[in-house]
Order: sequence, then structure tokens, then C-alpha cells
Amino acid sequence: MNVNRIFCIGRNYAKHVAELGNAADGECVIFMKPASCVVEAGEPVVLPKHIGTIHHEAELVVLLTGGGRDIAVEDAMGCVAGITLGLDLTARDLQNTLKNKGAPWELAKAFDGAAPLGDFKPYLEQDLQALEFTLHVNGELRQHGRTREMLYTVARQIHILSQTWSLEPGDVIYTGTPEGVAPLKPGDRAVLEGRGLGRHEWTFA
Repeated sequence: MNVNRIFCIGRNYAKHVAELGNAADGECVIFMKPASCVVEAGEPVVLPKHIGTIHHEAELVVLLTGGGRDIAVEDAMGCVAGITLGLDLTARDLQNTLKNKGAPWELAKAFDGAAPLGDFKPYLEQDLQALEFTLHVNGELRQHGRTREMLYTVARQIHILSQTWSLEPGDVIYTGTPEGVAPLKPGDRAVLEGRGLGRHEWTFA
């Protein structure tokens, strides 16, 4: 899977903002992960040791054709090539420590294996704000995402990112997670699926 850059949008579902005790200030958060974080579906994910609890965050992920700079919201969906699902793995205890220090989040978000990523399906101009997806861990429903509940639509995310970066082919966007994030442990099995988005599985070691 050829991934260029991984852009991640945080605080994009109100209930998830609330469950983490963050302020509902109307602003999304943008951070990045290196391509080395990607773990394709079916491959084992090795959880890092010695950095505390690792949480799953299930997300709709979009693949871009490029698009360049200053993309208008009304033109943004023309930059989408594919759609899938992925997990934004987060070292939650470490993230909280970094946030309290006012430090960057990379150590908690950008470790090897922190971006399990399903295989992309072609984008066929379906409404990306009318999708649903679920994450089950060991058969238990953990997260149920409804993209209509996003605070920032996919088109708006693309517009916002293009104000700072010239978007390139192979860039992907993790579009935010709904409520229900929870810890993972070695031996867990995660199944992430949605209609038109495929079914993707990972085991954790």
C-alpha cells in the first residue's frame, strides 16, 4: 500500500470530545503520522511496551488523488480517490501527560504500528456523510460511527488541510473517531467494517 502522508483530524465527533473531557471549543485538531505507522489488514499489530495504555480509535479514512493548495469546499470531493476504515492507535496515558505539558503528541500517536489501515475501495461519489461503521473487539461492539455526526465534513477537512499543505497523490486523511474508545491488550482481535467500506481484521501482540 503506497501511502504518502497521513493527516489525522481530532475532535471531530462531539461525544468523543466529551468522553475525553476536552473543551468543546468548535475547533478540530490536526496532527500527522509517518507512513511507517501503517499496518495492513490481516497483519499483526505489535503494541508498544512501556508507554502505558493503548486505545483504539476507529475512523473513516479517505485516499486523495492530490489537489494541491487552496481547494474550495465545493471542489474538495473531486480530490478523493478511495475510502476505507482504519484505527488511530493512541497511547492515552502518554498523550495526557504530553497535553498537560503543552508538548507535541507524536510520541503518543506516531509510534510504529499506530495506523492499522484497511484496503481502499474506489470512491464512487457516494455521500461520505451518510456512512456507518463499527468496531468489534473480541466480538464486543466498541464503536459505532455515523459520519453524519462529524463536526467537520470530509470536504471541509480537505479544504482546511489544503490551506497549509499542497495535497499530493497518496495522501490519506483519518477523519476522526466517534465515542467508545477503549484499551487494547495483547491477544485482542479487532474487526472494523462498514457497508461499502469493507471488513478489516487485526490481531494485537
